[in-house]
Amino acid sequence: MSKKIILITGGAGFIGSHVVRLFVNQYPDYQIINLDKLTYAGNLANLKDMEGKPNYKFLKEDICNFEQIKEVFTRYQITDVIHLAAESHVDRSITDPFSFARTNVLGTLNLLQAAKENWQGAYDDRLFYHVSTDEVYGALGFDSTLFTEETRYDPHSPYSASKASSDHFVRAYHDTYGLPTVISNCSNNYGPNQFPEKLIPLFIHNIRQNKPLPVYGKGENVRDWLYVEDHARAIDLIFHKGKAGETYNIGGFNEWKNIDLIRVIIKTVDRLLGREEGASEKLITYVTDRAGHDLRYAIDATKIKDELGWKPSLQFEEGIGKTVRWYIENQEWLDDIASGAYQHMTTL
Repeated sequence: MSKKIILITGGAGFIGSHVVRLFVNQYPDYQIINLDKLTYAGNLANLKDMEGKPNYKFLKEDICNFEQIKEVFTRYQITDVIHLAAESHVDRSITDPFSFARTNVLGTLNLLQAAKENWQGAYDDRLFYHVSTDEVYGALGFDSTLFTEETRYDPHSPYSASKASSDHFVRAYHDTYGLPTVISNCSNNYGPNQFPEKLIPLFIHNIRQNKPLPVYGKGENVRDWLYVEDHARAIDLIFHKGKAGETYNIGGFNEWKNIDLIRVIIKTVDRLLGREEGASEKLITYVTDRAGHDLRYAIDATKIKDELGWKPSLQFEEGIGKTVRWYIENQEWLDDIASGAYQHMTTL
């Protein structure tokens, strides 16, 4: 087998940084090229421990620039792609849908075309792995139904519509050109290094600061939560053992109503800060629901469990405890984001 030179896009982001770390540390014979534009959600502080690793290189590039992407494939002789770069915050997609279409659709198309042109049909031992979301499937009711790999796409936000489109392009390149592709659709991730506009890190930060905890509607929306390191392990398994042309759903088997999740976060933060458990519940503030807010997401991860042997390693209470402790112990990381200092890191 020839040496793998893996392009990981969005590797300075939340999920991407955990994937980069896993591959760099676990596969010293692989060369890992981390390509990230370093937008607001990209933070090289997430990968301080990768500095000086001989099999790691960071490139500040934009997946929307086709000529740059083609040059990267040629210069580094890329053998595989794990594509995580994306605009991912639903609220931002509602106010600026065009940036989501550009990055998530055109950016993915640029990477697919660059891989096709560079590999020129020599597809043995190569893979284009596209990481997507369960939001492409739409919404579920309060019953026992779960999203499977055969669930019909029904996106409801500009974000999920852009990710659905990118999924379709990936499948089209497999069916039309024979490009070896695989897709995974994951449920909500949580854990260290998540940008603090997302629910869990935002609420941990606000509880510490005694700021309001804005809850959409009545907090009745349900999500399936997946610890980010478990997601990275699943990506590793799919990359090495998944079958080209297939889709794999990755979920935590771990559904929570938002309001119940928030109360667990409050109790955990209060306890670790030495406060009376539940003292910060007074910070809960109900706000007008998000437009097009899907009621429930829940993943059926039976396929990846049965075919590849993956399952979550952590119970939610253990995972949320580790997550809260990380944010409390890494206040400097949060402060740098609040001040904008993290955006001035351009090399690592």
